[in-house]
Amino acid sequence: MEAQRFIDIRRQLHQIPEPGFMEFKTQQFILDFITQLPQERLSVKKWKTGLLAKVSGTHPSKTIAYRTDMDGLPIKEETTYEFSSLHKGFMHACGHDIHMSVALGLLDYFVNHPVKDDLLFVFQPAEEGPGGALPMLQSEEFQSEKPDMILGLHIAPEYPVGTIAVKEGLLFANTSELFIDIKGKGGHAAYPHLANDMVVAASHLVTQLQSIVARNIDPLDSAVVTVGKITGGTKQNIIAETARLEGTIRTLSSDSMKKVKGRIESLVRGLEMSFDCQAEIDYGANYYQVYNHEELTSEFIAFLEREKTAEFYHCKEAMTGEDFGYFLKEIPGFMFWLGADSEFGLHHSRIEPKEEAIPVALRTLVSYIEWKAK
Repeated sequence: MEAQRFIDIRRQLHQIPEPGFMEFKTQQFILDFITQLPQERLSVKKWKTGLLAKVSGTHPSKTIAYRTDMDGLPIKEETTYEFSSLHKGFMHACGHDIHMSVALGLLDYFVNHPVKDDLLFVFQPAEEGPGGALPMLQSEEFQSEKPDMILGLHIAPEYPVGTIAVKEGLLFANTSELFIDIKGKGGHAAYPHLANDMVVAASHLVTQLQSIVARNIDPLDSAVVTVGKITGGTKQNIIAETARLEGTIRTLSSDSMKKVKGRIESLVRGLEMSFDCQAEIDYGANYYQVYNHEELTSEFIAFLEREKTAEFYHCKEAMTGEDFGYFLKEIPGFMFWLGADSEFGLHHSRIEPKEEAIPVALRTLVSYIEWKAK
């Protein structure tokens, strides 16, 4: 397989990042690629801005799926690339361009080198939000092709190229967005007693939210409550009538997620009473934990140690969120980290994952799928 071809494809995809459920150019790019492949064993279904591409096996007894995400992030790119984003204010800062190029490389290979079992290539939109995995999983199109096992990868800037990191069981956390809007009474800064300041209320709430993990979660468990953005007010001499907090919740167990949300709701009710204001909570997109199938993951680790297509690292669980967890909740499978060696991390405007990771993924997954689907 000519790896440079798929590195070039990655560069083309990198230039057209699009938000969730608006991946129109990306979908068309993939469709154009597919139409150039031999069609005898290939069938394609559309789902919203996603795609399902099936390669029929020679004597199928099961279906193995490989999933890639498609969307970009609302980030202004600051890389040194000559092929940087052409879509102002959007960037492939989470590696989905690399994920898609790997998927297209695998699709190209197995269309031309069919294996015994059926293969399903899942091009899923909206991983970054509002969440495409769950509705895609529930769709008629997916259910009609529902696989027996499913695989996926995610680039890891912290691991060197040539490595793959994975573990059995919990890999990524349960995650939830968090939006809190509070409303009081605005007024002139010179007359604070006639107003009800929501900047002050929001400041108190931020401090209170930080007590949840410290005082309500088992120290042997893990959770994160982060407020990443606060907005409020209109001018320096006007008391703010409204404020908005935007953040994220991450937990290693679903029970802890329920507990964290319960405490947030209690604190917000208390805020309404303490500051005589109104508040609304919106949890936005919620992602289920990525829990790798124990037996299949152990088998994959043994494969890596035997075949040495990449250096294997046994990693720890991470607070990263990924809606691939919804697939794994219903279908046995696993996700792994692909070493991509970047100074800057995921979702950073200057992340530059090394493209040499693409041939590592391709040779590993071609070999693994050929072995698994023999």
